[in-house]
Amino acid sequence: MRIGIDVGGTKIEGVALRGTDGAELARVRVATPEVYGELLRAVGQVVGRLEAEAGERGTVGIGTPGFLQPGNGLIRNSNLAYLNDRPLDQDLAGALSRPVRVANDAKCFVLSEATDGAGAPPPNLDRGRPDVVFGATLGTGVGGGLVVDGRVLTGENGAATEWSHTTLPFLLPDERSPSPCGCGHPGCIESFISGLGLEGAYRSLGGDTARGGEIGRRAAAGEARARQAFALYEDRLARALSWVINFVDPRVIVLGGGVSNNARLFENVPALLERYTVPKNLRTRLAPAAHGDASGVRGAAWLWPDGQLQGQQA
Repeated sequence: MRIGIDVGGTKIEGVALRGTDGAELARVRVATPEVYGELLRAVGQVVGRLEAEAGERGTVGIGTPGFLQPGNGLIRNSNLAYLNDRPLDQDLAGALSRPVRVANDAKCFVLSEATDGAGAPPPNLDRGRPDVVFGATLGTGVGGGLVVDGRVLTGENGAATEWSHTTLPFLLPDERSPSPCGCGHPGCIESFISGLGLEGAYRSLGGDTARGGEIGRRAAAGEARARQAFALYEDRLARALSWVINFVDPRVIVLGGGVSNNARLFENVPALLERYTVPKNLRTRLAPAAHGDASGVRGAAWLWPDGQLQGQQA
């Protein structure tokens, strides 16, 4: 059995998946504590409840904001501030009396979708070359993850696919970020294609302070300014994703997060990509997440490959 834990700013969600086929056996959700020690205890309680409900012991994978840096074993760049500079995997291993695997929550998202979601390998997949799936979460912030041949790419420093904190490609001379990025860089991808970026694009066109969901509803109802804001957003998203295609050339790009709930993105962005990509007649597919908000916690469970399950469940 696999257990996945998704640590968020307001809630901790846990799921138990059957090891053979990924079927859900149990699910638990609790509020995220406000201090680190209580978080460790809360995760332990979630794991205990999942195992009691499922009736067996499981491996444990953890999805978290930020990333675990291999050089020092500490969490970096987490918006859940008390996780930063903590050896989360070691502390949870002690609390749970077993090894745990920790990965960035966006990486867990794409691992879920690449395993049995929108990016799952087709029956006729050409195994003669690496299979690459990229995933992006478009919400208040922007995350990214890359899965190659079924494994999450983490990198030497643990920070692989921190793509949202690079400059938006093909930046126009008079183009300015519609929303400041938390990292302080003025031209970050995140500042343009997050939900805040969409809202900023709407304001730059003379709109009010509507939130992203409302802008989506207005666009669907035919409001010209909202549709213009989406057109601007879609071009920026196409530029951001063209960087991914030009660099790693994925088979599928899976989008999740609140902004991805606007179906027009999947109609309009693919038509824009070839303006900016080196390859033409693109075969890369843009797809919405099959598991929706559950992808993060499911991906945490999939951090343990099949061949390593048996030895960790005793």
